Amino acid sequence: MKAGVWIAPKRDAQPFSFVPLDAVNVDKIPNGRSAAGALPMLALLDGGKLARKCPNGIALLANVAAAVSRQKSCVRAQLFRLGHLNELERDLVADVLGKGEVAGLVALPDGSAAQLQESVFAGIWHVRFEGEAAHEYVEIGAIPEIVRRAATDLTSTDLMSDAVPDGAMNVLPVLAEARGRALAWQPGISTHIINLTLLPMNSVDLAFLQQSLGSGPVQLISRDYGSCRVQTTNVRNVWSVQFLNSIDSILLDTLEIGDVPTAVLAADEDLEDSAERLREIMEAYFR
Repeated sequence: MKAGVWIAPKRDAQPFSFVPLDAVNVDKIPNGRSAAGALPMLALLDGGKLARKCPNGIALLANVAAAVSRQKSCVRAQLFRLGHLNELERDLVADVLGKGEVAGLVALPDGSAAQLQESVFAGIWHVRFEGEAAHEYVEIGAIPEIVRRAATDLTSTDLMSDAVPDGAMNVLPVLAEARGRALAWQPGISTHIINLTLLPMNSVDLAFLQQSLGSGPVQLISRDYGSCRVQTTNVRNVWSVQFLNSIDSILLDTLEIGDVPTAVLAADEDLEDSAERLREIMEAYFR
């Protein structure tokens, strides 16, 4: 596969080779920085002490609140670096933003991963590159930019498969449909969904389908009453999307051909709600 180029947040062009995440369990992704109790402690300080202890943290939160009020899901995300914050300020930012429903991993060139954690404010994300403290930042948008870039740069337009094994029933038409839709998809075209749960496919079909599509560099999970697992395949524009119940049994198994699945995206109304709620918190604690 041809390596893509990821434009890092500091705008340095770096070669980005494909690293499969097959062995990674997204259910075990650390949910961001642990800072329980920071905000209640800081709330006991008067405004002057708070301003002296956390000036950069308060300024960053104010900038995030202002930026999310202008953000739309269809435009490029905005970044706010955390490298200049002291430890107390990082705890303050982490505690105010909290941990939301969506988390994920994106493979990095050295075999490590970027960790993504949506805050309790939909569309405000905490992104941390393993071993790269300078590349830790808050990002505002429908999904962190690294997800779209990796899904495009680190996947192939080819869908090659071996000879169909004995016992297969319906996998060839599914592969043909996925390949044709993936090659034809362009931004602005609606997502095409192949519902594997409703198709007459046996275990041989499903195993060969997974083998043919491969595993891509992005894994995401959205946790609510149940869970939704979203993963790039090795084929550009083809995503595996699985909906699970509260005991992790698969309720719905699909392939989505198109842009990042909506199950993990923040919509415009989410961003508007996040702007209002974050503004209320800023006014309550920091004014």
